[in-house]
Amino acid sequence: MSEFRKHWSVDETELKKDPEQYTIWRLEQRINYGIGEPKIKRAELLKYWGKLHLDPYKKKALELTLF
Repeated sequence: MSEFRKHWSVDETELKKDPEQYTIWRLEQRINYGIGEPKIKRAELLKYWGKLHLDPYKKKALELTLF
C-alpha cells in the first residue's frame, strides 16, 4: 500500500480554481518528487508534456519511454 504524500507549501484549494494549472502542478509533483498516486495516465502526460517543468534527467527518461 503506497502512502499519499502532500506538498506542504502549496494551497491546493487555490490551485484547483485553475484546473489546467492544477493538473500541470500535480504531474510535476508526481514526476519530480514522487508525490501522489503511483500511476500517471499516459494521455494526460502527453497532453501537457510541453508545459511541464521537470528534472532534466527524469524528462529524458520519460521521453525514451513515451516517444
